[in-house]
Amino acid sequence: MTSNDWKEVQLKDVILFNPRESIKKGTMAKKISMDKLAPYQKKITGFEYAEFKSGTKFKNGDTLLARITPCLENGKTAQVDILDDNEIGFGSTEFIVMREISGISDNDFIYYLAISDDFRNIAIKSMTGTSGRQRVQMDVLEQTKLLIPPLREQKAIANILSTLDEKIETNNQINEKLEEMAQALFKHWFVDFEFPNENGKPYKSSGGEMVDSELGMIPKGWEVSSLDKIADYLNGLPMQKYRPKEDELSLPVLKIKELRNGEPDINSDRCSANIEDKYIINDGDIIFSWSGTLMIDIWCGGKCGLNQHLFKVTSQKYNKWFYYFWIKRHLDRFINIANSKATTMGHIKRKDLTDSKVLIPTSNVYEKANEILGTIINDIINLKIESKKLKAVRDILLPKLMSGEIRVPLDDEVLSEQ
Repeated sequence: MTSNDWKEVQLKDVILFNPRESIKKGTMAKKISMDKLAPYQKKITGFEYAEFKSGTKFKNGDTLLARITPCLENGKTAQVDILDDNEIGFGSTEFIVMREISGISDNDFIYYLAISDDFRNIAIKSMTGTSGRQRVQMDVLEQTKLLIPPLREQKAIANILSTLDEKIETNNQINEKLEEMAQALFKHWFVDFEFPNENGKPYKSSGGEMVDSELGMIPKGWEVSSLDKIADYLNGLPMQKYRPKEDELSLPVLKIKELRNGEPDINSDRCSANIEDKYIINDGDIIFSWSGTLMIDIWCGGKCGLNQHLFKVTSQKYNKWFYYFWIKRHLDRFINIANSKATTMGHIKRKDLTDSKVLIPTSNVYEKANEILGTIINDIINLKIESKKLKAVRDILLPKLMSGEIRVPLDDEVLSEQ
């Protein structure tokens, strides 16, 4: 039960919906498109500068809520933080902008309210329009009544949830840096051939012996191979044939959408948990999408069933960093091959893996690289798993805090349940 100081109010009395802002037409301004909002991610993933013609307008602190299907159902909601002080940005006309009312509500609390099930269910049920183009009815949202805590408690609730999101974002930033560092080191050693020689100096620039090969001059003792020889590529199953039976344990299906988002969601398809073990994906597996949206990632979104159009990449001989970074070296070329296909869903073939050459270093160089790059990959995986656990904690706390089931201590006062 909630405290007596929580009040049932219409949302329009605590939230400014689509507040008025001004950008002169023809002005270049920061634009946020719908694809820059990730499901249930507070941070916006990017922006562009564009000429303002029309669109929703907003400033830092505002919450952007997708109002159109399927973006709303998929959880596309974010808080603006990419603008300068007093700067106004704009974006998709399919955004609903929500802002605090001074002295009554808090911007951070509004964001967490917007991703809560109570709020989202109301928004989703209000949608009208033709199939595939349904939109939230603003008047329904504005007139909806919800229990809202006083401002002081709103800030305390938002602070707890923000602390978790900030730690998740810190982990993401660390992983981006670790990946950049690892890719730079991989290129330095395996493309530029500046791995340390026996004296600790850069091999090639220190006069290390080079020999001719089909790829040009390479270090003595190195061999030319191909992507399909350094790793195994297991294509997924057509999971529509492996739906779970009634009362059967099931797994979320890992498709391109899930790979892109880094985790399954409530709308993800399910498959039987009794599929062959080799088609079950676990945290730390390397997944390569070879059709449609070509990408490669280290999956840490939990146990899933591997769908067709995705490769699970493994190797009996090499550590995952080795084939992961070699595939990344060829990824742009693969994307170009897929884009050149005269089909609606471009793809690559296994022959393209055979044609993609890699270099096998001497065992001594490989082991030195493995000590560094293997450690970095493990650190990336551990941070991803930690972030997944933090998200789980946040998602458990969110409805309990937003409903008042769990009360937040304010200063020295401990709020007890009434």
